[in-house]
Amino acid sequence: MNIFISNISFKVREQTLSELFSQFGEVTSVRIIKDKESRRSKGYGFVEMANDAEATAAINALNGTEHYERNIVVAEAKGKKEPAQESSQE
Repeated sequence: MNIFISNISFKVREQTLSELFSQFGEVTSVRIIKDKESRRSKGYGFVEMANDAEATAAINALNGTEHYERNIVVAEAKGKKEPAQESSQE
């Protein structure tokens, strides 16, 4: 399951998020989104976990908790929406 995390402190690195979530189960990937030009964190990212039940437990336990002096928001990632297919009626 892919998990979306927002309101992440700019000090937090991917390794820190991995350690935070790995207490609930196997973390398969961590990505903090960074600004292309400044390379600074944008304050949100994604953690992918192998097991959905463990991911759900992590979401329930961590959502709204304080991490590096910020209350993080943790939820299931909703995947990129596919653009609606325009039906061409000619």
